[in-house]
Amino acid sequence: MPAAPSPQKSLPLREYWALLRTYLLPQRGTVVLMAVSLTLSIALTLVGPQIVRFFLDSAQAKRPESELLTAAGLFILSSVAQQGLAVLASYAATRVGWSATNNLRADLVEHCLKLDLSFHKSRTPGELIERVDGDVSTLSVFFSNLTIDLIGNALLLTGVLVVMWLEDWRVGLSLTVFAALTLLAFNAVRGLATPHWKRDRELSAQFYGFLGETLQAREDIRSLGASGWAHDGLMKRWQAWYPARRDGSVYGVTMWVVFIWSFAIGEALVFGVGSALYAQRAFSLGTVYLIFQYTALLAEPLEQIRTQLEQLQKADAGIARIAELMATKSVLRDGAGANWRSGAALEVSVQNLSFAYPADSNKVTSSHTDVSDADPSDTNSSETLANDNVLEELSFTLQAGRVLGLLGRTGSGKTTLARLMMRFYDPQRGAVLLDGIDLRDARLEQVRDRVTLVTQNIELLSASVRDNLTFFDPSIADETLWDALERVGLRGWARGLDLGLDTTVESGALSGGESQLLAFARVFLRDPGLIVLDEASSKLDPATEALLERAMTELLRGRTAIIIAHRLKTIERADDILILERGRVLETGTRKALMANPDSVFSALRRKGLDEVLA
Repeated sequence: MPAAPSPQKSLPLREYWALLRTYLLPQRGTVVLMAVSLTLSIALTLVGPQIVRFFLDSAQAKRPESELLTAAGLFILSSVAQQGLAVLASYAATRVGWSATNNLRADLVEHCLKLDLSFHKSRTPGELIERVDGDVSTLSVFFSNLTIDLIGNALLLTGVLVVMWLEDWRVGLSLTVFAALTLLAFNAVRGLATPHWKRDRELSAQFYGFLGETLQAREDIRSLGASGWAHDGLMKRWQAWYPARRDGSVYGVTMWVVFIWSFAIGEALVFGVGSALYAQRAFSLGTVYLIFQYTALLAEPLEQIRTQLEQLQKADAGIARIAELMATKSVLRDGAGANWRSGAALEVSVQNLSFAYPADSNKVTSSHTDVSDADPSDTNSSETLANDNVLEELSFTLQAGRVLGLLGRTGSGKTTLARLMMRFYDPQRGAVLLDGIDLRDARLEQVRDRVTLVTQNIELLSASVRDNLTFFDPSIADETLWDALERVGLRGWARGLDLGLDTTVESGALSGGESQLLAFARVFLRDPGLIVLDEASSKLDPATEALLERAMTELLRGRTAIIIAHRLKTIERADDILILERGRVLETGTRKALMANPDSVFSALRRKGLDEVLA
């Protein structure tokens, strides 16, 4: 047996009660059905041996055959009813378990979506999936029948002991001592496997996190001939995971060994007492059978309790990790609220802004994690180290309704500034103000409603065109959707789909241009006051880019915009130019003024070719 780990501190009862109260109370009707069915099933289980004793004693006393037939009929009916009630209880338990775990998954997903970006940067999507789904799956038995079955089996155990005490105090005392010692032994070894199962859940999350990233990068891995590296990475994680799973199983079997030995001893004890009393003619043959039957019946609740306590070991680990995740708080706090006017262009003011990524956001969880300030397409840029300022004493003002062209080399702070505009992070010093209101004083939902970010990497859901546009908001009318598609040049494309707006969009089925245009249609639907475009047209072919240019002309009319660009053509519509260098303002001014000044950095970039210099 592997060496025992440090003792696992038991979870307080309030942790279990909090989960049960939150996720079982809404299903109180089904829970009551499950409890009633289980209680009646237990009652019929206790009645069965009594009927058999009556049958045996009646047969031995040569009573009328009708009494024997009646007893046999009652036994058959009680057995069928008991099985039917057990099936009903099992059905109700399964329904409760699925509903409770699904509700818990939904709450965890909602909680994770509310956490700040630094939390998500330090964890892979696969790891979070395993936390939300894998850890919750370990609680399905806990929610469905663990608690009810523990109570039910405790009632069955109590019922057997009460009947035995009523039959004979010596038999009752023997079975009570046996049951008490067995339960004490179970409790003594219950916590041995819990730390191993917790470690198992942690390593499982790491394994699936790496697997998810590897599958996401499958094209790069194949093209670079890195399949061997991916295979070795999976094997290393599996080899680290296996001992935890093995140790959890081994320590879990300890309870089974305790049960086998204790039941063997208890059965021998009861057999000895029963035989002695029968020899003294203190018991009839039917009573002797009753004792033996109840002794065997006693094994069932004890075995079930053993199994459920073993399941509780896994649930302990899952509950601890879920509680840890739910206790994680976002570093971003809602402000009192802002009074931004709906549909109005917003003035942007950045005042003495300095920002460095939190140390946690630089936690490298796998070889694919990229925490640099680089644009999403710049996969070769160096990482930003914790506590190194990406933006330093940055100040500028963008008047409402104007378009700012934001330029700079990779790592200069462009994308970081876009993230601060969306309030994915808060700056360490300085402030970002919209219409004179600090973003930290607004509610997060207000910021996300009035500011929209469009990047070159568009995520489409495996859902209908309508849902991809509205993000499942049923209040948006189809006429509004068709108008948005018309404005980005996609109306004809959508009309040509088999089911129109109800056509399912499969991942990877759309071209980069179609995905970008759909993203722009989303912006039309939101009607923000500030739009941040992060190289939004960098992947488009000339024909599609022409459609996008026409859509952008209308989209930017009457709105404030910041366009992050590497190409001259992208910023031809800009009113103002801001060039960043190592997080500081290198040059700023109106585009016309900078173009007219041959000594400006912007003019030099134009002469040398902006696309080449900033690439």
